[in-house]
Amino acid sequence: MSSAAKGAPGRLPAVRPWMWVLLLVSTVLAYQVRVQHFDDRLYFWLNTAWQQDQPADARSHLPNYRVKIDARPVPQVADNLSGLTFDEHRNQLWAVLNNPEELLAMSKDGEVLARYPLDGFTDVEGVTYLGDGLLLLAEERSQALVVMPVPRQPGPLLRSDYPALTLGLDAGGNQGFEGVGYDREGDRLFVVKEHSPRALYEVRGLKASIGGAFNLQVIDRSAWLGAVFATDLSSAHYDENSGQLLLLSDESQMMVALDGDGRMLDYRTLSSGFAGLQEDVPQGEGMTLDDSGNLYLVSEPNLFYRFERVP
Repeated sequence: MSSAAKGAPGRLPAVRPWMWVLLLVSTVLAYQVRVQHFDDRLYFWLNTAWQQDQPADARSHLPNYRVKIDARPVPQVADNLSGLTFDEHRNQLWAVLNNPEELLAMSKDGEVLARYPLDGFTDVEGVTYLGDGLLLLAEERSQALVVMPVPRQPGPLLRSDYPALTLGLDAGGNQGFEGVGYDREGDRLFVVKEHSPRALYEVRGLKASIGGAFNLQVIDRSAWLGAVFATDLSSAHYDENSGQLLLLSDESQMMVALDGDGRMLDYRTLSSGFAGLQEDVPQGEGMTLDDSGNLYLVSEPNLFYRFERVP
């Protein structure tokens, strides 16, 4: 056999073009599996199949929602639509814009009912209704929680007129408090930090402290996020009917349900096809439930969604 047939000594075998293509495809697939957490999702599904045999009030209801208002642009809002909360006493929603800072009163169909400029506020990302005519707004960079009465007449709302609590936990520029949700019965405020790192805090005694019985306790619940395969957190809502904490991730385009002990019950994607969505939710920033169990979601730049629960 000639030396040409044997190949030159010391050289590696020639790599065929299809091998490079296979390597590239394998690398891309591996990256997508890791980024999209497909492996974690499969593991979670295998470990939670038992839920189907549990009582209805022990399960997440996320699978039962269908979209009724899909990506409706909010009139007179161009960009930066952020947090969202439901006010059952007025049967309406409250939302915030983070640039310029503004509080919006909205109908359950996504119409703007009133606008209130937030004078002196900076980078407002979250809002939640505390009951008793009180709203709480979260400023991301300063990690401040501002409590104010529901506005009664049009006009600017001055930051200096309202009490505020600044926590300053792992402060880091534009990576601070992103969403808030409130448990009225337990007087517990849940606060999520977006990323770098993701974090979840429980603030106990907030409303009692506002009333004069100062007894605040801040608990780091970030360990609850260990099984939550989302790269960031953009909103939180506490469902008083089920006792579950709902979390929203805009980067991972998903909603997650945790039980009262922080165990992950379920997740649902916000990609096209889920619950009848025609397209992906581009950047989910706020979500809330009303007293009938309807789910509302807002996405930047100015999109409004309403989901209704079906059997």
